[in-house]
Order: sequence, then C-alpha cells, then structure tokens
Amino acid sequence: MLGFCLETEEKGAQPNSILGEAHYLNKDDLDISSRDYKGSPSNLVTGMRDRPPMSYSLRMESFNTLLQSNETERYESRPFPVGGYNWSLIVYPNGNRQDSGSGFISLYVAVDNSTLVSSHQEVFADLRFYVFKRTERNFFTVQDTDVWRYNIFKTMWGFPRVLPLDTFRNPSNGYLFNGDNCEFGVDVTVHSPFESSELFTVSRNFPNPRFTWTIQRFSTLVGDTHLSNTFSVGGRNWNIQVNPRGRSTGAGRAMSMYLILNANEKVRPNEKIYVRARLRVINQRIFSLLWTTIERPIDHWFTTPGLGWGYDEFISLDDLRDFWKGYVMGDVLIVEVEMEAISSTNYFPS
Repeated sequence: MLGFCLETEEKGAQPNSILGEAHYLNKDDLDISSRDYKGSPSNLVTGMRDRPPMSYSLRMESFNTLLQSNETERYESRPFPVGGYNWSLIVYPNGNRQDSGSGFISLYVAVDNSTLVSSHQEVFADLRFYVFKRTERNFFTVQDTDVWRYNIFKTMWGFPRVLPLDTFRNPSNGYLFNGDNCEFGVDVTVHSPFESSELFTVSRNFPNPRFTWTIQRFSTLVGDTHLSNTFSVGGRNWNIQVNPRGRSTGAGRAMSMYLILNANEKVRPNEKIYVRARLRVINQRIFSLLWTTIERPIDHWFTTPGLGWGYDEFISLDDLRDFWKGYVMGDVLIVEVEMEAISSTNYFPS
C-alpha cells in the first residue's frame, strides 16, 4: 500500500520513496480489489515539482462537502484525450475502502473502454499524480517507474494511499487552501511500440586493412593537393590526400596528409561513420636506427563525402628533403594508411 510519512511532510523535507503496493480496481466491480499487481518499494517514487500537470488538472472548491457526504464515494472528472484514448481522473476524498485506502486520499486514472479498438487491445501508460501544495506553490507527486497495462478487464489503475487525510486537511500543510480549495492533476503518457530504429556496428577485422601509396617523382608534383587511387575497406571507399608543400598551419613548413571519405560515397542524412586508423610516412632505410616510420592516429567521425581528417603538419619539409633520413629516396615517397575500425549503421525502415 502506498504510504506517506506525516512527520517528513510537515517538516517540508523531500518525501521518501513510497513503500507499498499499487492496486488495480475494476471500474465495473468496485467491491473487488484486485491484487494481481504488486508494486515494489524500489519502483514507487514521490517528489516535489514546480511544473503543473500536463494532461489534466482538477480543482475543487468544496472539498469538505464531499468529505461529509455519505453518498459520494468518489469524484470522476470528465474524459480527457491522451494518445488517442479517453481518460478520467478519479479522486476518493475519504479513501477507497475497497482498496485499503481508508483514511487517505486515493487517486486513480481510468480509460474509457469505448476508445479501445478491440477486446484484446492493451494500452501501456505512465502515470504521475499531482497534489498542489499552496504553502510552497509546488506539487507533491507520486508515480511508479513501471508502466501500467490497461485493457477491457483492467480499466483503472492508481494509488489508494497518496496522502493521509490528517496531513491533507491540516491547513498548515497547504493542501487545503482558501478554506476549502484543493487541486489534483495527472500526467498520462501512452507508450506505443517504436516504428523506427537503427543498429550501430563497429567492424575491426578487415581482409585487407592496409593501403600503401607509392608516389613517384615526388619532387616534381604540380599543384597543391594530390589524391591516391580509391581503395575500399569496411564497405566504404577512401582516399589518401597529400599536400606536398603543406596547407593551413603547415603551409611552407610541412607536408600535410589526410584520410578522405571518397567524394562519391553515399551518406544518409545525419549518418556518422566512426573511423580509427593510422596514417604513416614510411622510412625507406630498412636498417636505420635513428629514423623510423612516422605514424599518427586517426580517431574521427566522418559525415561528409569528399572531406576527411588528418594533419596539417604531418612531417616537416626539412625531414622530407634530408636524403639521409630516408623518407624520400630516388624521388619516391611511400605513404600508408591502416584501418583499424569502421562503423556502419542500418536504419529500419531503410
């Protein structure tokens, strides 16, 4: 049963999680309290919120009159639409005795059977109930972290013990204000199965992960930008781009080198391709102990064909021109990329 600590509330502290059960009541058989749903303490949460309810608000200006009535067990709001169904907020001013709610405010939400398409249809909904607290100008709320399952056999769900009546009726607590006014509310969120999804996968083992580009007559290259032949890894086409005289911060100081997503690749809107790779300038002096192959990592999300990622200053022009360092020999430069991981995303529907 849903309970609430009176001492905590009167001190204005944050309420603790509700301990107890949430019960189903058949709208057409209120004398029977179904116990087929057990709410665990870890699933029930209370709190205070500044934001008012989104789905429906019920303000009462004669609450004590209902409390004194022997003929009025509950008040049911007019139907309100949410998610294609009609719902009603139900308040038991003296508590729902058939659901162990005597001495408490009981709150429920019922679905209109006529809005259920078929007798076998089930509707899953999140419920958050609100009770306005005038002294703090915010709302005490209670909810279950699990969804509630509605069908023609289970049309009403809620909490029999939201607040003790003594707590609710004490003017100093602020739930009854201006003599006899109070306000309740509810958020109803209808869950429907998702219609769109995606599957993100990262592949790591490729049959031919390495592409090597041997650039002949390197010193005679004309133009600022040069692209390798297209190569395929991980279901995508790629190029290596070199700028022999450098670009951006490397202009005139270093050779720039980048991994490029081929300009003819088809990338869907909002699609991102994760790539982890290694770019290299190969040292051609096999037995060199002082100078080794230069390697730099790529860890990037590619989104636009024809663009890429790399380094404006991959290797200095002085090192390239130094024959003894072995990066350009016989006017040949060898560069390489090794692809370590490439992502793919499947969208449903495609």
